[in-house]
Amino acid sequence: MNDAMPGAATAATSETFAANRATGAVAFEVRARDGITRRGELDESGSLRVRFPSPEAQGLSAVFVNTAGGIAGGDRFDISIAARAASRLTVTTAAAEKIYRSHGPEARLSISLKVEHEAHLAWLPQETILFDQARVARHIDIELAEAASLLLCEMVVFGRAAMGERMAQGRFTDRWRLKRGGRLVFAENLRLDGDIGAKLARPAIANGSAAVATVLVAPGDEALVTRVREVSASSGVEAGVSAWNGFAMVRFCAQDAARLRADVIAVLGRLSAAALPRLWLQ
Repeated sequence: MNDAMPGAATAATSETFAANRATGAVAFEVRARDGITRRGELDESGSLRVRFPSPEAQGLSAVFVNTAGGIAGGDRFDISIAARAASRLTVTTAAAEKIYRSHGPEARLSISLKVEHEAHLAWLPQETILFDQARVARHIDIELAEAASLLLCEMVVFGRAAMGERMAQGRFTDRWRLKRGGRLVFAENLRLDGDIGAKLARPAIANGSAAVATVLVAPGDEALVTRVREVSASSGVEAGVSAWNGFAMVRFCAQDAARLRADVIAVLGRLSAAALPRLWLQ
């Protein structure tokens, strides 16, 4: 009888852990009618919600809210967005997303974006902050029509430097896939595992930076690259930009999130005539 108790206790602990994991899913579409974008079908579940501020002149803004207050090991969140033909949508988050430590399974984030003919999607969430010993896997899948356009920015902060925090150990995997006109034009897998702090310190990885960002723009060409270089030349962070396969990408590395955010805002201002989400500027 005593031999069975440890196994039973382990099973009970696993069941309790699973029952307390946060899950959330949001799937919605936006459609254009007479040049005005409005929300179409919407499905929400779990602790993930999306809200739409007051209607704008032509485009529409969406704000994601995680009512769980953060993400921990074993949590799962799924987002699926479709910008139908000729629509215009800007997406952001109510606050920076925090991913807390885990001694067990990783958190999983899945993002699917579809942008149809002559539609425009700006995916501009606020920072993702990884605490020490956080474990997270993220997938971002994007489908663009040939005449669609995209502005995407993702910022990742490895520990809050202003709070004296540092991400020393953990796991971060990030898988991106971009298809345009049904053809794969960009694929990237990133994996940081184990002593992340030591790896970020290496010159060939982040040269000691604790905050990074990627901006992806489609369509993008050498003229766009030139505009970005004019801004980044006077910035306080390390940045690189290039264009190929009909899109452009900007990479940033910074010592802290505040400096990164300031320079990302400056670059985004040169990439798009549209205003940034107001939540970014508060």
